[in-house]
Amino acid sequence: MSPLNSVVADVAALLLPPRRIPLSKWADAHMVLSSEASAAPGPWRCLPYQREPLDAMSVHSPHDEIVLKFASQTGKTSLMLAFLAQMIAEDPGPMLVVLPTLTVCEAFSKDRLAPLFRDCPALRGRVADPKSREAGSTIFHRQFVGGHLTIVSSNSAAGLSSRPIRYLLLDEVDRFLPSAGAEGNPSDLARARQRAFWNRKLIRSSSPTVEGSEIDTACAASDQRRYHVPCPLCGVYQVLAWPRVEWPEGMPEEAAYRCAHCEGLIHHHRKYWMVERGEWVAENPSSPIPGFWLPEQYSLTRSWGDMAVDWLRAQGNPEKTRAFVNTSLALNYDEEATGNVTERELLARVENYGPLLPERVAILTAGVDVQADRAEVSVYGWGAGEESWLMVHRIIPGDPTGPGLWSAVDEFLRDQWQHPIVGPMPVHAAAIDSGAFTSAVCRFCDERRGRRVWAIKAAPGPRPPWPRRQSRATKGAVYVIGADSLRTTVAGRLKLTGGPGTMHFPSTVGMSYFEQLCSEFVSTEYRRGRPVRSWVRRKGRRAEAWDAAVYALAALAGLASHGISVDVEASKIEAMRNAGIVPGAGYQVARSRFIGR
Repeated sequence: MSPLNSVVADVAALLLPPRRIPLSKWADAHMVLSSEASAAPGPWRCLPYQREPLDAMSVHSPHDEIVLKFASQTGKTSLMLAFLAQMIAEDPGPMLVVLPTLTVCEAFSKDRLAPLFRDCPALRGRVADPKSREAGSTIFHRQFVGGHLTIVSSNSAAGLSSRPIRYLLLDEVDRFLPSAGAEGNPSDLARARQRAFWNRKLIRSSSPTVEGSEIDTACAASDQRRYHVPCPLCGVYQVLAWPRVEWPEGMPEEAAYRCAHCEGLIHHHRKYWMVERGEWVAENPSSPIPGFWLPEQYSLTRSWGDMAVDWLRAQGNPEKTRAFVNTSLALNYDEEATGNVTERELLARVENYGPLLPERVAILTAGVDVQADRAEVSVYGWGAGEESWLMVHRIIPGDPTGPGLWSAVDEFLRDQWQHPIVGPMPVHAAAIDSGAFTSAVCRFCDERRGRRVWAIKAAPGPRPPWPRRQSRATKGAVYVIGADSLRTTVAGRLKLTGGPGTMHFPSTVGMSYFEQLCSEFVSTEYRRGRPVRSWVRRKGRRAEAWDAAVYALAALAGLASHGISVDVEASKIEAMRNAGIVPGAGYQVARSRFIGR
């Protein structure tokens, strides 16, 4: 096409009214899935449950706001890409996509948008390539005929409050920061930019977090559509609920669905038949806002067996359980519904073991809390599934700024514990709190790095339990641990009475120890309209035992980051037990075959 003809075509596209074609049909005709973003690249084909949400988002749909409360693996991002593609091709205008962080923004632009603009025939040549520097296009701001597309993070006050916007996509709103700097709620800032457009559209999407979150509130105000599917055995339509997924003992991959009406067992190969015949039903039809809730049970790329395997892997780990509930089941995680264990309940569960290590212990870690006149050390034994046994909680008096305390701590950490199969077992790793006495702790730990004695600093917020690398400062190098996630894990495990993650306590500890172990709880407050979880100390409670337990778990996470797995070590000891190997004559030779050290 000549340059003149190209210009004429662009002008005609702007002057002609957009074609009245539902977005689901437009996507089937024009969208192409790229190999970078899809396990099945090639021409797009709408999944049955995608059609109605897509049509609600169409150019000529009367709805100016749509809510998607979707699980992972259900194609939520693909819906948003299809919407962007049709708007650019059929009814262009200024667009804004808001994502939680700048890193996510960059990944979305490079991994999802760039392949879309390259592979979708309807968009070829319409969107300026950032490499060409045409009209100031970058990976975060793309120009096209009739409009532009900007991608910003939820903490960018400037990006959220500059240009007027007709099309606004807020993705993963429950992961947005509470405020964009000092400007206020990111979603409110972005929505204010749409006021000048009578034909605006807002798409708000996310997997949920907790009750009262942004997506939870938006979904409650919508018409609350749920996807009903027929049972292939009795024909009755129903919403797929996770409690009705079941599997034979020890075989989660064989999970099937139990019909809520006829109680018949539906196997995975019938799922597509069910989903293909499904229909969206509004539970709050008086609302003008279409809202769609879809958990992973409906996913055609994930079986019920896949979900069951993930569910079992999450047991005993509250953070993994939370992630499963939020991202797979698309449900709020109710912290309070899990209940709070009391010190009296824990005291009633003490067991008679020690000082000999239980057979199932495969690794020992220590958590050390440092106070102005003492250090308090908890040594935990760990077995398969991170089941744990407190071996001792020791109070070591002394001044942290002098050598005496650290000499005593070093001697204690050097002690070996007798294991009935392995023989003498050392403390494999120790995590020492450096918050109050950074220089002294870092100096002590630096000299014992080869023994995996690590200086740590607890940090709040959404951090991983153990960082990829140390943080270096003038006072020394420390590992900044995700204290909130570790606390959540310990608190969840205190409630368990059996199975993976269960915490065992010896009869040598009493009520005062358990009062410390129950010294903190989670409180949810609303700041700028968003729920914020934080850990709160109970009045008058000491917390050294609680902190030491958290640090011992951090040390275990540190070992995992260094390639030492408690499950692998536990399997080695199990092999020794099955082979009848115990400490004695010829033990070292036999032990080396199994343990390798």
